[in-house]
Amino acid sequence: MSDPTPWHAPEKAGDDDEHSQHPLGHSTGISFGPDLRPERQPGQAGGIYHTRGLSRASFDRRSISRASQDPSAGPSIASPDVADGEEWRDNQIKTKQVFRGTTLLWLAYQSIGVIYGDIGTSPLYVFSSTFQEPPEHEDLLQALSVILWSLTIMVTLKYVLIILHADNEGEGGTFSCYSLLTRFANITSRDPREEVMVRMERHLSVDMSPTNRTIRDKIERSKITHIMLKAIGVLAVSMVMADGVLTPAQSVLGAVQGLKVVKPDLPTSTVVGTSCGILILLFLIQPLGTTKLATAFAPIVMLWLGFNGGFGIYNLIKFDWGVLKAFSPYFAIEFFSQHKTHGWRMLGGILLSFTGVEALFADLGAFSLRAIQISWMCFTYPCLLLAYIGQAAFISQHPDAYDNPFFNSVPPGMLYPSLIVAVLAAIVASQAMITAVFQLVSQIMKLSYCPQVKVVHTSRVFHGQLYVPFLNWLLMIGAILVTAIYSDTTRLGNAYGVCVMFVTFFDTCMVTLVSLIVWKFSPFLIFIPWLFFALVDGLYLSSSLLKVPDGAWFTITVSGLLAAVFLLWRFGKENQWQAEAEDRIRPTSLIRKDTDGSLRLTDKFGGDSLSVIRGLGIFFDKTGVLTPAVFTHFVSKFVAIPEIAIFFHLHPVEVPTVAPEERYHVSRFSAIPGFYRLVIKHGFMDEVISPDLAALVYRETRRCIIQQSCQRLGLSGSDDQGAEDVKKAVGGGDTTTSATTTATGLGLGQQEPGSTWTHGASPLPLELRDSELAAELAHFDRAYAARIMYIIGKEQMRIRGTSSIFRKVTLSIFLWIRENTRAKIANLKLAMDRVVEVGFVKEI
Repeated sequence: MSDPTPWHAPEKAGDDDEHSQHPLGHSTGISFGPDLRPERQPGQAGGIYHTRGLSRASFDRRSISRASQDPSAGPSIASPDVADGEEWRDNQIKTKQVFRGTTLLWLAYQSIGVIYGDIGTSPLYVFSSTFQEPPEHEDLLQALSVILWSLTIMVTLKYVLIILHADNEGEGGTFSCYSLLTRFANITSRDPREEVMVRMERHLSVDMSPTNRTIRDKIERSKITHIMLKAIGVLAVSMVMADGVLTPAQSVLGAVQGLKVVKPDLPTSTVVGTSCGILILLFLIQPLGTTKLATAFAPIVMLWLGFNGGFGIYNLIKFDWGVLKAFSPYFAIEFFSQHKTHGWRMLGGILLSFTGVEALFADLGAFSLRAIQISWMCFTYPCLLLAYIGQAAFISQHPDAYDNPFFNSVPPGMLYPSLIVAVLAAIVASQAMITAVFQLVSQIMKLSYCPQVKVVHTSRVFHGQLYVPFLNWLLMIGAILVTAIYSDTTRLGNAYGVCVMFVTFFDTCMVTLVSLIVWKFSPFLIFIPWLFFALVDGLYLSSSLLKVPDGAWFTITVSGLLAAVFLLWRFGKENQWQAEAEDRIRPTSLIRKDTDGSLRLTDKFGGDSLSVIRGLGIFFDKTGVLTPAVFTHFVSKFVAIPEIAIFFHLHPVEVPTVAPEERYHVSRFSAIPGFYRLVIKHGFMDEVISPDLAALVYRETRRCIIQQSCQRLGLSGSDDQGAEDVKKAVGGGDTTTSATTTATGLGLGQQEPGSTWTHGASPLPLELRDSELAAELAHFDRAYAARIMYIIGKEQMRIRGTSSIFRKVTLSIFLWIRENTRAKIANLKLAMDRVVEVGFVKEI
């Protein structure tokens, strides 16, 4: 059989069709040593293709099999009763990566190029946004003190030292906090087919203090709290996405407008056109991946921050070192006591000094806690402090310089180099938000809050670095439209900051719950820090809300629409899960074997005798547990069954590629002859489906049959040429010769365990040593030679007529989105003449 050209899986995951694969639990079951699991070679069928392809998020597992907990246990054979599909999972639970040494330093270097572009370019406009006229020296000191303490409290203390620890297996962001809470408290419903694969770590009541236990119980029992937490998590993602549209437009437009320092008569149309061209280029290079972009952008951001730090030291020494007094919190307190309402309004400009802090948390999955802490504490934070101190020192001697603080305070001879670096830094500043959006969307897909879209992992080393093509182009279109419509950074600036403060406030609330339910801290210990951070968040949030009439309504509206879509999708999925629950049955609940060996439906399904269809039927199974819905409907409606039925499940694993010895897991259903389950685990750099998929399924299932017989006969892969026998039996992938005739002709019966049949000078092939094995292989080979059928489900949903108007409208939108985001059967690249699509309708 010829070696087919590797193909890419469909870009839409199509989580509602039977051929689409949901992320499920990892497997234990039949495993073979490396010698029995060769890599794909020319002339062999099927196999794993190494390519950047479709990745679907992998859920955590709730339990680990007893066999996998024993590190000394070798490859195991599936237990006789495998109808539930529990036997193929193992301990390959997604865990966060931990980096040390030079790798950690390299990751810290990369993080500078991605997550600090936004917060790092704030010195360009903070003072000009805070003051409306040349400031008095005392007012300048007070504002500087608020800026310095805001950076310290909001970024260093709150995020870098506290919130970054609230990761969910290495992933960051408000929604990751919500996901973490759902593992430690029963606050969400799950797909019944997936709930057993989520690693729940709910603390025992005896391990929690009475107060913490009471808080958890009240949260678990309150449906209003469940809805609020769900809404907060989704709103935070939506607001970051809204900022993901606004930030590139703001940063790039601001960078191009900076050219007016050199050419004041630069027309607006040229500024907007150039900005749009740069935006297109910025989004076109996103497929290169986070590592390459971070490596390229890091020198720019480091040079920019270095300029700010160096200029700050220069201005501090030359003009007014007395501004160092601003480190005293006395001046920050005086700012509010003297300015009162006016000072509160000025916070809308000061908060720009830490916009981008939400990306610090959201981008955690692409880097790591230690890498971000190192890059912030050792480089970015000191440079920003020096930048604001130096600008204040210059403005104290030149009050009119407040309107363009960075360029006015540049040392002599450094204007043009600074202008070039500033433009480049502003252009790459939006990378922080773009990467954050990719991270957050991949998270909400895991809990079914949005349709599945293609997610590409861009690094074999750093597993959390992602690229989402569909979202990339959507952000590009949005950023270009915003740039063309607003065409001015002042108007864009009015829309900026509100979403940032909402997200930081949501983070404060979520991490507080994490500290109580997950970390088990005493509420008395948590209350004061929560109150302090909530007051600071509330102070800035209330001030930023003043911008709503002037432009902030745009980001709030966009985020509100996105949140509504996400919640609507989740509502529809929950209703779909309830409708599909009736199809989740054991195969023995559908089919039973008569005393004469014939198969018939159980009494629940009519009790009719099943006719046998010649051939091998491959039923695409999106869960890997119990019975695929397509099989239930196929058998119950046609009252027929293939000679050989194989439930085929693709299981994605959060690693680049799966080792050959761990890739294939095959189980036999002893209660129903001719039934098998094949689970193929694949990494995010692997591809499995190919035009010769049937040959791969045939070869691996046949290998399972032989390996089980080896164990039954007391042989192993190394005993009595066992490994060689297995390879000979299935090596070509197209063997269809019946072993029964040969065995019968030789008059061979079942051998005693451990004995060896010989024929001449060499041992006989394994399939000739045991009549039971020979019969099973003959049955299997005949079916494969007769006909191959790929049986795929086509599930349609219908709204119940008794539903309310609101429910009908909501579910109608859900079904429309579902129908237009599912993968089409033609994208499977299978032999279409062998595909059988079974349609069925479910009421929701």
